[in-house]
Amino acid sequence: MQTSKIRYLISFLLALTFSCPFHILAQDNTDKFTVVIDAGHGGKDPGKPSKYGYKEKDIALKYALEIGKILEKQNDIEVIYTRKTDVFLELHERAAIANKADADLFVSIHCNAHHTQAYGTETYVMAVKDFNRNYDIAKRENEVIFLEDNYELHYEGFNPNSPESIIGLTIVAEENLDQSIMLASYIQNNFTNTLKRKNRGVKQAALWVLHNTYMPSVLIETGFITNKSEGDYLNSKKGQTEMSREIASAILQYKNDIYKGIAEIVSLPTITEEEPSVPDKPDIYSNIVFKVQIAASANKLEPKPYNFNGLNDISREKINGLYKYYYGYTSDYTKINTLLKQAKSNGYTSAFVVAFKDGEQIPLDQALKTTVN
Repeated sequence: MQTSKIRYLISFLLALTFSCPFHILAQDNTDKFTVVIDAGHGGKDPGKPSKYGYKEKDIALKYALEIGKILEKQNDIEVIYTRKTDVFLELHERAAIANKADADLFVSIHCNAHHTQAYGTETYVMAVKDFNRNYDIAKRENEVIFLEDNYELHYEGFNPNSPESIIGLTIVAEENLDQSIMLASYIQNNFTNTLKRKNRGVKQAALWVLHNTYMPSVLIETGFITNKSEGDYLNSKKGQTEMSREIASAILQYKNDIYKGIAEIVSLPTITEEEPSVPDKPDIYSNIVFKVQIAASANKLEPKPYNFNGLNDISREKINGLYKYYYGYTSDYTKINTLLKQAKSNGYTSAFVVAFKDGEQIPLDQALKTTVN
């Protein structure tokens, strides 16, 4: 793709976010925390196929309605649904509903599929770097565009099968990443710790429906309908009740943490499934600074020990409207892992190591590939 075309695509994506037509209007209630719940697929788009007869669009709708029912019991929460019946919605319409409502969160519900008996839950946030990760997932979810009438008009210049188009999605998607990761992590923790579902992790993918919303957004793959046991569970009343309850609980936890106090980040910064191994001897990495990220919050706290369970050497940075709090500052990877253990023993059980080069955060695995002094 030529440079001029890429620039045009980015301009188009930015304009589309604020110019899509709306056919479902939000209530004008600025005092409430607004959550848009999106039941994936619907109508002529059944979603992923299952030889066991389950339909993704039906399961997603049941979950969306149940989640909304739970949240609507809270007086300070406004719930908006992208669909409440078996109707087909175009991807740009789903995002438009959330943007029109000026929502605080966008939560899209889906089911997974695979040619094996794979199982487990995973929650996606919008990728802003390393777009090749989970490219197949992004391609599959975005291909619903081809079912839409006049899709060439709504998504001019965007092709779900084109890596260049997906790069375009990622360029303007960084604004709400931290908050999205926070919510996704809460959801996955609830699935794993409370329901004992297999945790496939918080992941990143270039998904149109997440990119085109301008608030924190997640896409939940509740499980595999191609796995007989998991499909049975997802389609059951028990599964509907339990999974919806934990998603709603995570949303409430996010709301309380992000607006009322400091929120502990519970995800890996590079969204990988394994942490790099710790070296056996001290290693000093040239031009690299390691820190331990212990928390993030919308609130600005003084980096003093009394605010952080007695930990000294706390630093604070404001990134995309969210304050991040770090413990330690060193180029010694062995030392930073010692500080990580100390942070966890002081109550920050989900703390993790982050790396910086020339003042910019880089993936930890990338930092560890650099030269050791």
